Amino acid sequence: CLCCDYHHTTTCINHNSFLVTGTNWLIEILNLIKYKGDAALSSKTPIYERSPWFETMQMDKVDTLTRPRIISSHLPIHLFAKSFFKSKAKIIYTMRNPKDICISDFYYTKLFYSRKKKESFQEHLEHFLQGKVMYSSWFDHVKGWLTMKDDERFFFITYEELLQDLRSCVVRICKFLGQELDDEAIDSVVKHSTFKTMKENKMSNWSTMPSDIMDHTQGSFLRKGVAGDWKNHFTVAQNEYFDSVYQEKMKDFNVKLFWETE
Repeated sequence: CLCCDYHHTTTCINHNSFLVTGTNWLIEILNLIKYKGDAALSSKTPIYERSPWFETMQMDKVDTLTRPRIISSHLPIHLFAKSFFKSKAKIIYTMRNPKDICISDFYYTKLFYSRKKKESFQEHLEHFLQGKVMYSSWFDHVKGWLTMKDDERFFFITYEELLQDLRSCVVRICKFLGQELDDEAIDSVVKHSTFKTMKENKMSNWSTMPSDIMDHTQGSFLRKGVAGDWKNHFTVAQNEYFDSVYQEKMKDFNVKLFWETE
């Protein structure tokens, strides 16, 4: 979840507890929008400093940010700052097919020493579906934040939509934030926020993260940047099990999500 106060702060809230659902992508996009497509900041300041995390000690950096400030969070709605709901700050909530999140988070846990490594993907899958992960259940997180779907301060978008048509998504985000960018600026935002560009940018790909926090020998933070990679990992039985849990957990949820049309 990204929180932007485009009057004061914008919060980018990731639809679940992980850094694998598009939050970093939105951080890049929002910073580029903030500076009218100028990518200078993206090449000299690490992405995790451009948008500090609300639930970490990084919040001491917030006062150093130029307005409008962009703050990130993975917190579920019931743990988020109550002061936000009385403010004019805006939230952009990013979502992704939970099957792809489950895969990406499996690889993500290998990178960070703070995350407990699972013995197998099957164990990781069980923990994911049971909500035994950071910030708890994906299902509760999504259902909680989307109670705000009709609030004018709230905007939600999916990873899949960004992949399908990045430029139109940027235009929609600009409109939500009340930011008027000309075509050249929008083109620059799109150019500098593609997966390829971010993966090659050391200030966006987390390669500057200290090696005592992140084990860079286990792979790259920005891995594939695709949708549907779960199909290369799930067995038929795992997919059927996931679908059964998903249908039960979301049966009373009346919002049609992007990947449910697949």
